[in-house]
Order: sequence, then structure tokens, then C-alpha cells
Amino acid sequence: MHRERVSENVYWFQSEIYAQVTAGVIIGPQWAVVIDTLALPEETLGMREFIEHELGVQVRYVINTHYHADHSWGNCFFPGATVIAHANCRKFLEEVGRPSLEGAQKQNPNLRNVKIVLPHLTFASGELTMRVGKKNLILSQAFGHSPDGISVLVEEDRVLFAGDSFMPLPYVVDGDLDDLLASIKKIGKMGLENIIQGHGDIILRGEIDAAVRENMNYLNNIKKAVKSAGKRKNVDEYLESIHIEDCGKSRVHLGGLAVTLHERNLRALYQHMHG
Repeated sequence: MHRERVSENVYWFQSEIYAQVTAGVIIGPQWAVVIDTLALPEETLGMREFIEHELGVQVRYVINTHYHADHSWGNCFFPGATVIAHANCRKFLEEVGRPSLEGAQKQNPNLRNVKIVLPHLTFASGELTMRVGKKNLILSQAFGHSPDGISVLVEEDRVLFAGDSFMPLPYVVDGDLDDLLASIKKIGKMGLENIIQGHGDIILRGEIDAAVRENMNYLNNIKKAVKSAGKRKNVDEYLESIHIEDCGKSRVHLGGLAVTLHERNLRALYQHMHG
């Protein structure tokens, strides 16, 4: 697991095992707030070990940016912490997360100690703010990757934990492309120092404008390409011909997963547009 100090009392963690998934922590004088958990128990426990023993505080709150397993199934490894999320996150963890975990546990014994912990505190609209030491956290909706996405802004540092609303390759299979475009556009106007993506490396201030343009360009390109697929006789063949590079992205993103995610994007978007 990689980790890095982003700013004073703000740290970032990145999985070395699964899809470069990320998490973070904001440290206060007496307690800490964790933003997302990592995909595998040993990495989330390693994160907790660092926070408790190296930084010397207990985790009082866990924020889930959305319900997907690689960001929320580690809630159970912070016993006693209050979990905060969008109202839809609680709904989807209960309706989708629990049966998904049961199926995953049959395939992967490393997940046997994982339990779904539902958010205790949720919001459905507007923003939620928290104070952690000298840091003000602003939780806002960031839909598009999923219908429950939120981002967390560390206001004083202009650091945004964007969840999966910002990734090296935008992913819309469980979400809505137009919502994601709106979220990315909003992020581009926030005057940020850093974007902590839900997967991948930290985006620095000088890289943000280009990253925003590239992600919006990719989404517009696949939208245009798939829109014309409805006129084709051999849809499968046509979708296979829409290569990731033609849409403005590299296949090397996310440890080689980018091509698979791109193909899923195309098929999900086709179903959405053409049924």
C-alpha cells in the first residue's frame, strides 16, 4: 500500500493490489476522519494501524464516497466509528452490498471477516459540513459514476477527495454519463490544489485543467460513437471497433484495466441509449 502526506494532517493511501483504489484520512488533535476504505481487509487494517500507531489518533468517522465494495466494505474494520454517506449509499449497501458480499465470500476466503456496516448518518440533498481540528470538510453530491456519489473538500487546503466521480478513465456502468459530465465540469471550476481520484494517482494543481478536459472529451467521444451504433446492423462488431485510444484515453491506465472498463462503458451506454 502506498501512502503520502498531501498537506498538513491530510494523508492519501493507494492500493498496490486492486485497481489503484484510494482512501484518505484527515487528522484532528484527538480523532480522525477516514474517507473510504480499501478493497482488501489487510490493506484497510494497515491503514488503521498507521493512523492509530504512527499518527496517534483513533478513527471517529468514516465517510463513504459511494457504496461500491472497494470503497465501503472496510467500514467494519473501524468499530465504533460513525459512518457518513449519501442516503442512496445506505440503500444500495443494504439492497446490493449485502448479497454481493455473500457471493464474494464464497469465492474469496479473505473476505470471511468482512461485514456490511450501513451508514449511520446520511444526507439526501445540499451539503454536509464537518470540522476536524483546523480543517473544514464539505461533503457534496457528485453523481454520475453511481447514483450515490459524494465528494469531500478539505476547504482550507483546496484538496478534493472526489471518489469515483474522477478517475483516470471515467466509468459509467452503474451511473449516468450526463451526470458524470456535470460532476467533472463542477470539479474543474473549484480552484483546487489537488484532486484525490477514487482510483489512480493524485492530480496536482498544474495538471487539473488538462485532466478535466481529457475526461470530458472521453465521455463526449463515447457518447457520440455509441449514439451512431443504433444505425448499425452488426452492433457488437461496431462497438469492438471503438478503441480506447480513438476516444482520447490510454490503455495503460489502472494497471491495465482501462480497456476492459472502456468496453463495459460502451455496452452500458448502448443499453441506455438503444435498449
